[in-house]
Order: sequence, then structure tokens, then C-alpha cells
Amino acid sequence: MKGRVTVVTGGTRGIGAGVSELLAARGSHVVAVYAGNHDAAHALRERASNAGGSVSVHAGDIGDRDFCRDLVTRVVAEHGRLDHLVNNAGLLIENNARDMTADEWDQALRINLSGPWHLAQAALGPMEEQGYGRIVNVGSVTAAMGTPTQVGYGAAKAGLHGMTRSLARAVARRGITVNLVVPGVFETDMTNAMSPRAQTAIRNMIPVGRRGEPAELAHAVAFLLDEQAGYITGSVVTVDGGLSMGD
Repeated sequence: MKGRVTVVTGGTRGIGAGVSELLAARGSHVVAVYAGNHDAAHALRERASNAGGSVSVHAGDIGDRDFCRDLVTRVVAEHGRLDHLVNNAGLLIENNARDMTADEWDQALRINLSGPWHLAQAALGPMEEQGYGRIVNVGSVTAAMGTPTQVGYGAAKAGLHGMTRSLARAVARRGITVNLVVPGVFETDMTNAMSPRAQTAIRNMIPVGRRGEPAELAHAVAFLLDEQAGYITGSVVTVDGGLSMGD
């Protein structure tokens, strides 16, 4: 990946940080986008730099169409190209279906579905000019399994599946691939903050008997971004330890 330029949204914490660090270690310059945790962003940049990688961090709201377009314009202006887009950022809002507010519903779709679309649409221009591009969207097992307190999140992630397949068809002959990675439950700050009882219950649902490591999801993303993955498009790669197979 030497010489490549990659945008990773939600790229400074959890799964996104794992992706950013792996791609930077393999030679890509990573533009890690984050919502507002500046300490985590600076820590990621320092870790990557100490490991010999190149990472820049950019704060912003990916649900804002103008921010998405300006980000792509800025990346191309500064680096001369945009090779990879990893739409990883997500917003998980939990509420009972009957109690979910209109704002919560709109926010779930704005961040989890509209944001990835705005970035992908903006990225198509420079990728088409290069005749090369890789887009990887990050979904969720919730889209397939369903969760009673995550209706908006699940709906948005299911929409991301449809968007991935349709966009893959639209750009398949332009040197651009579009794929979806579906993670299960991983070792992140969010899952580690759960009660011990909840953590045990989730672990018991996973056939391999453990939560995933961010590096394992990052490996799947890197595989789809590889230059030799040009014959893989419109695919769904599930990385969940077998969770979505059900009982």
C-alpha cells in the first residue's frame, strides 16, 4: 500500500483505530476522521508515527454533506489522490422501539447511512480520474439479526448493505470496487464498559467463544483494499466469530 492515500472515518478509536494503524504500517497515508475525542486522535497519530506510519487526523461531522465533500477536496489537494475510503464511523442509539424519537431515528440514518453515501459519492470523482479506487463500508450483524433496542441503527446498517451492492454495480467498470465488512462484537471501549453479566451473555452467544480483536477486523478491511482484490466487488465479508449463524 505504499504511496496510497486512505480515508478512514471513525478512524481514531476502537475498530477504526485498528484499521488506521494497520494501513499506516503497510505504507498508506491514513486520513483518520473523528467526531470530537481529540485525545484519542492525537494518541493514534503518535502511535502511528512512532511505528513509522503516516497518519493525519481531521475532526468533523460525517453526517454533514458539505463536510464530506470538503474533506475529499482537501485530501486530494494535499496528497494528489484518494485511493481508499473506509466508511467505519457509526452512531449507536439504543431505545425501545415505541420510545424512539424522530430525532434519534434521523440521527441513526444520518450518521450510519447518509454519511457513508456522501463520502462515497464525493470520492468517486478522484477515483474515476485515477481509474482506481477501493471503498469498504462497515456494517453490523444487527442488520441481519435484529436488536429490539437498536431499530434505527439496524435499519441504517441494512441500508448500507443495499447501497454497497448498488454502488458496486454502478462503478464496476471504472476500476473501483465497493464491498461491505460486517463485524460482530469486538474488544472496544464500548463493550468493555458493559456489565460483567452482559459481557458473559454476549460471549456465550459467539461460537468461537470470545470477542474479536480490532486487528482481526482490520485484516479483513486491508484484504479488500489490496490491489490484488480487484475481482472482489459487491461482496459481504462477515467477521463475527460465527455470531450471525444463530444458535
